[in-house]
Amino acid sequence: MTMGRIIFYEDRNFQGRSYETSSDCPELTSYLSRCNSCRVESGLFMVYEKPNFMGHQMLARRGEYPDNQRLMGMSMSDCIRSCRMIPSHRGPFRTRLYERENFGGQMHELMDDCDNMMDRFHMSDCQSCNVMDGHWLMFEQPSYRGRMLYLRPGRVQEPPGDGAEQHDEVQLHQAHHGRLLAQTLNALSGKIKQDQIQSL
Repeated sequence: MTMGRIIFYEDRNFQGRSYETSSDCPELTSYLSRCNSCRVESGLFMVYEKPNFMGHQMLARRGEYPDNQRLMGMSMSDCIRSCRMIPSHRGPFRTRLYERENFGGQMHELMDDCDNMMDRFHMSDCQSCNVMDGHWLMFEQPSYRGRMLYLRPGRVQEPPGDGAEQHDEVQLHQAHHGRLLAQTLNALSGKIKQDQIQSL
């Protein structure tokens, strides 16, 4: 199994103390007083502005991020507080989307990418979902734009994160070859395959 590797640095341009991990880290301040840059050696990671995988999040693929603004698109100088490693996955990709919370209302099953859930399924909203197979990215706006949300297998009943306003548009996008775009929960993203992770 391909393992990811990410290195966090206290200062910009990879300066100061560093912390390296290949797994989830719910609280980076346990190892560093702040985090102003990072380098992804391999694999894919979600990085979060708050501890315990909360708040604004972005996908970090292999590459160098000399300052957090380049990665997070934010002006905060030390916004990375936690990270989650996205494991490789072989096999089918399947998720069920529900129009209402607690898995109520219309249900639609997805096994591939979708750039606009409203157009495809005529859903006015997506309040909960059940990720049955694979790993997905959820996007805030159609055509894989806006903020993103990483979803692992399991049931999601309400948008986790920073309480951002929900939106009607929901869309899925396959994350591959660097075309990894943005979410907050109402937009469901795409699947991440092992061969795509290895190619990043």
